Amino acid sequence: MTYHLRRAQVSSFNNFSGAMGEIQVTPGQFGVLTLIASNKGMSQSAVARSLGVERSTMVAVIDGLENRGLVIRKPSPTDRRSNALVLSDEGQQVYERGLELAKESDKITTSGLSEEESVQLITLLRKLNSAAGV
Repeated sequence: MTYHLRRAQVSSFNNFSGAMGEIQVTPGQFGVLTLIASNKGMSQSAVARSLGVERSTMVAVIDGLENRGLVIRKPSPTDRRSNALVLSDEGQQVYERGLELAKESDKITTSGLSEEESVQLITLLRKLNSAAGV
């Protein structure tokens, strides 16, 4: 089973990574954009915790996104020691296009499945993630 899960993961990741090339965003960066879009004002530390990465790693990722004009750091209204992260207008556009590309990538990944099988796959993956505590 592990072998087949890994092969499916590699195929899915390659499809997704290729799709994100259009907007010049890595899959990891898209994950960060997604968290910020869904949680306006989230701190860098909270993003790092949510993704399970070191805070120092997250600083570099946010720096890169900020340098591209996709993310804006604002003073946190609740904690003077941290920044609240929001997407810029361009960041929102890139994120929205990324969502479209992700859906297209998913269609490619699941092209060998019927609609019913695709729904069943998601259901089973959620069960696996839940059982693993993810």
